[in-house]
Amino acid sequence: MSNLILGISAYYHDSAAALLEDGEILAAAQEERFTRKKHDPSFPSNAVSYVLSEGGIGISDLNSIIFYDKPFLKLERLLETYHAFAPKGLRSFLSAIPVWIKEKLFMRKMIWKELEKIENKKIDNPPQLLFSEHHLSHAASAFYPSPFDKAAILTIDGVGEWSTMTIGLGDGKNITILKEQFFPHSLGLLYSAVTYYCGFKVNSGEYKLMGLAPYGNINSDRTKTYFKLILDNIIDIREDGSIILNMEYFDYATGLKMCNEKKWTKLFGIPKQPYDNEPTQPYMDLACAFQLVTEDVVMKIAYTAKKLTGCTNLVMAGGVALNCVANGKLLRSKIFDNIWIQPAAGDAGGALGAAYAAYHICQGKERQIYPNNKDKMFGCYIGPGFNNNHVKHLCRKYNAVCKKYNDFNSLSIEVAELLANGKVVGWFQGRMEWGPRALGNRSILADPRNPEMQKKLNLKIKYREGFRPFAPSVLLEDTEKYFELRIASPYMLLVAPVQEKNRKSLPTGYSELKLYERLYYPRSDIPVITHIDYSARIQTVDKETNGRYWHLINAFKEITGYGIIVNTSFNVRGEPIVCTPEDAYLCFMKTNMDWLVIEDFLFDKSNQPELEKKIKKDSYEPD
Repeated sequence: MSNLILGISAYYHDSAAALLEDGEILAAAQEERFTRKKHDPSFPSNAVSYVLSEGGIGISDLNSIIFYDKPFLKLERLLETYHAFAPKGLRSFLSAIPVWIKEKLFMRKMIWKELEKIENKKIDNPPQLLFSEHHLSHAASAFYPSPFDKAAILTIDGVGEWSTMTIGLGDGKNITILKEQFFPHSLGLLYSAVTYYCGFKVNSGEYKLMGLAPYGNINSDRTKTYFKLILDNIIDIREDGSIILNMEYFDYATGLKMCNEKKWTKLFGIPKQPYDNEPTQPYMDLACAFQLVTEDVVMKIAYTAKKLTGCTNLVMAGGVALNCVANGKLLRSKIFDNIWIQPAAGDAGGALGAAYAAYHICQGKERQIYPNNKDKMFGCYIGPGFNNNHVKHLCRKYNAVCKKYNDFNSLSIEVAELLANGKVVGWFQGRMEWGPRALGNRSILADPRNPEMQKKLNLKIKYREGFRPFAPSVLLEDTEKYFELRIASPYMLLVAPVQEKNRKSLPTGYSELKLYERLYYPRSDIPVITHIDYSARIQTVDKETNGRYWHLINAFKEITGYGIIVNTSFNVRGEPIVCTPEDAYLCFMKTNMDWLVIEDFLFDKSNQPELEKKIKKDSYEPD
């Protein structure tokens, strides 16, 4: 019989479910993709239902169910924190603790109640229910699916139960935690505090802060002053990478805000940026200074991990592992020969890590390493997939007009020609990606050579901040033709410089220009994906793993000579990446996308009927 393990993360943000069979990933998905609520923290009922259906099983068929953290330890941390900071934090205490007493203290009961709702009955022969520690779940998500038999493990995030940063050693089936940083001293929460202060939402805007940082003038007196003020007043960075935060500047331990706004305003001379305001140069410089601090901590903790473990391989997880700028710098430092990062590095990935921990640690099962340095993520295409019958159902429901191709080669050539002619194409294929990045199965695609495309994508299709950079998908074999990158980057988690030969020189006084004057100045022959500092967040596309997506980019190369396209996630601002063909069609119709591909069908926007104002989405059943 198969050994089936269900991992669950829930109740904070990015709830998710993952299913393992005999140590292999069958399916994994975030709840937000089904509910359409970005970063949905609720119990992942839809995601659990999906992964069970993918396995063709019910809950009673599972060997184990495992939750990604330990609620009692988290409650202990809350109580001890409120006690340590008393009498501060009374309002926060009065709002948080009743929820724990009423619900989260009885997490085991809550989980079973939610699982019984899924099956609409009492569960006969229930499997064992386990609880993993939060950072162990992160560590397991990073190590067990990696291609390494032995590796240093680095996890950095806001906070789990007590830990905010850990160094571990993965060896065969075993994980040993060697060193921990404890709450309230947290690099992740520091970065979130800056995110909040610069006018972005915590737990979703950190990547915007990372994208804003390169607009800061790294050599300006203001950025240097900010950097010194941060080190002198806010954070003490030790040589081993551990940190001490000056908690007078923060409010997250017991308050209702991330930072003490009055003290930050007095220190930096600028008030908190209102949410959604267009950032000005002082906030760009502040973002730049804090990004430099983050990189300094990551480098120091990586050196310590190397020293403690002696490993040449490093694996990473936790929300800070999504800081691909720091990851790129770490790679170029050559502290480690090889680096592998869990694509769903945040809390969603904890569901997968918890399932792996149950299999390898609780059950003691041995690991199987794939040959040729392959990981176990299957390109991250481990979510729901749909077929041509689903597309036919969609067409009937909306009277949509499309053309079906019986030959994918013809379809890829047609789409490549559209891209080369300046069209924006929604691209929906196969199983949905796992993690926050669209990797060619739920993507919006465009020509990276077109200097007008960044403005069009941001303002007319994604409806998001104009300063946000776009990422390239590049044929693996062509990577070094465009970028200073020596390894594959299949999950878009590494930033690397654009090659010198592709760059264009900048005009005198460029750094003094306004944000959008700098942004829209062509900096290379692939301007859409070249960020303000000549960098790019890269996805390398492999023929074997990425299949149809590789063939599309190769067709674009045959037409244009460029084996690279723009890849941004198939969604608009404030919404999750699309999951179903219906999600894709509705997003296509509500934006200025020109064409849409769903499996073997091509939709021309100009041929579509107008959407009815009120549309009731139904369950997605094919004929």
